[in-house]
Amino acid sequence: MGDYRRIADRIADDIATGRLRPGQRLPPQRAFARRRGIASSTAGRVYSELVRRGLVVGEVGRGTFVRAGPTGPTGQALAEPGPADAPVNLELNYPSAPGQPELLAPVLAPLLRPDVLAEALLPAAATGTQGAREAAAALLTTPGWRPAPDRLLFTGNARQAIAAVLASLVRPGGRVGVEQLTYPLVKEIAARLGITLVPLAGDAAGLLPEAVAAAHRTAPLSALYVQPTLHNPTSLTTSRTRRLQLAQLTHHLNLPIVEDRIWSFLHGSGERHGAGDPLAAHAPALAHVVDGLSKRVAPGLTVGFLVVPPQRVAAVADAVRSGGWNAGRFALEAAVRWAAEGTVARLVEAKRADAVRRQRILAEELAGFAVRSDPRAYFAWWELPSPWRADTFTAAAAAHGIAVTPGPAFAVAPGHTPDAVRLGLASAPEGDLRRALRTLARVAARRGTGL
Repeated sequence: MGDYRRIADRIADDIATGRLRPGQRLPPQRAFARRRGIASSTAGRVYSELVRRGLVVGEVGRGTFVRAGPTGPTGQALAEPGPADAPVNLELNYPSAPGQPELLAPVLAPLLRPDVLAEALLPAAATGTQGAREAAAALLTTPGWRPAPDRLLFTGNARQAIAAVLASLVRPGGRVGVEQLTYPLVKEIAARLGITLVPLAGDAAGLLPEAVAAAHRTAPLSALYVQPTLHNPTSLTTSRTRRLQLAQLTHHLNLPIVEDRIWSFLHGSGERHGAGDPLAAHAPALAHVVDGLSKRVAPGLTVGFLVVPPQRVAAVADAVRSGGWNAGRFALEAAVRWAAEGTVARLVEAKRADAVRRQRILAEELAGFAVRSDPRAYFAWWELPSPWRADTFTAAAAAHGIAVTPGPAFAVAPGHTPDAVRLGLASAPEGDLRRALRTLARVAARRGTGL
């Protein structure tokens, strides 16, 4: 037990002496374990100990970052002492509607009957049940697209769905095109699968087709991974015209698409000109749609959804099984009931209204700053005023008890370090959110001079 504390002591010394700078990202725990020649479980204890000591902040999947020390490299205080209020985590982004437990509990009660529970505790196949496929198809339907139930597969969560699709599509060493800023866990999934991510340029309408074509000419891409509806972290929604262009290009190149729609439920059912319809509506033979219940319902009892082209069902199901990514039968049964009885729909409406309220708070507290977001989104991309850098601002925020996600966590290109942070608006109570944003505005207004 003492070994992990000794390792933590050495990391703490590196932080105290400036060898590890505030805002610097520590390696993923598995990489840390390999470098140190220790077990992954020991690495986990080291990181937990550093968190306990208040030396690092972070979230599994996004990264662990060094917090602000007492002084910066010039001897100046990095940030004024924060208030005595409880910490506010704007990295986590799990929405919870008022009265959510009371909505969910009655639907779960029948599952606890011994006869029903016995069935719910059996293993679940990747194809789920007929009832689950029909319920998921209805849940994922948009005005311009309805998935066929026989093309539905299920995983434990959306992250596992992404991993399963990529594992089924891309061999080790293969190349996958992604937006220049992408979901951090996709970077980790790609690294574990031996996949190279290729950053592709975009504009205000979405991913540029010519960027996709150019990358494919350089060396063939095996797939695209995209978030065309409420892209995380920028909140951009790709225009319908651009979706059609991308669909035409991928058809021409015979290039599979992995479309992440985990936040699309916030976009609403009245999407203008079909901009919220998935790429699968235009490229059904190539698009693999990923979605899930972690944001619609709750992260602790969730299911990942996959809608795949007809000819790909068996291959992706095999990847789900071999990866051990099957959905739990209990969670699957709960999801079917929540969807059938309208619980998911009620939660979605409540969370849409909640996101709008939180965006208003964001607009009020960060007025005058360069913040990119959508009034329906649960996150925002804050381009920091000069001379702030993402690492120093993240550390300064941490010194005030506020966790934010530094922009480089989303960047794909080596050396690309956007001076921005992602703000997750969903998890903190509204009062804490307003207080945290107000504090961050004061910190940013110092322009990095009064650190």
